[in-house]
Amino acid sequence: MPITIMKPLLSLAHLIDRLNQRIGRAVSWLILATVLISAGNAIMRKAFQLSSNAFLEIQWTLFAAVFLLAAGYTLLKNEHVRIDIVSSRLGPRAQAWIDLIGGLLFLLPLCALVLYHAWPFFLTSFAAQEWSNNPGGLMLWPAKLMIPAGFTLLLLQGLAEIIKRIGYLAGQEPPEQKL
Repeated sequence: MPITIMKPLLSLAHLIDRLNQRIGRAVSWLILATVLISAGNAIMRKAFQLSSNAFLEIQWTLFAAVFLLAAGYTLLKNEHVRIDIVSSRLGPRAQAWIDLIGGLLFLLPLCALVLYHAWPFFLTSFAAQEWSNNPGGLMLWPAKLMIPAGFTLLLLQGLAEIIKRIGYLAGQEPPEQKL
């Protein structure tokens, strides 16, 4: 690709990187919140025989938020589970080609498919102001919103990774740093 096209695309990719970096760091604090809520719920249940479905459901919602909203951050940090038996024996250019082809053929179509189905799933829940069937349960639509939000962030990061691999293969981007 000509340098005139790649430069703005690489700037966009780095902007997406910063977005997912910030969201990933912010979402990591939800793990602490989940642990504190879980511990508080356990203490209340054991010490005072008090419990609430709301405490259980907020834990599930926070876990969903961490898992889904940090998916793009995890891709940015190259921490997703992968099979490195073959690619670890290849050079950086071959690895970049594998990442590029995998992103185009698998990651982006999967994200698009999930988004296609997740957005109406959320909208239906939101329009109905859907609540949990459990006594004392919470609204369900915020948890369902995490699906399209998380897959949008993953799709954006997938695009950023594809742009960076093309930039690397074109000699306009340094290779990815392995941590």
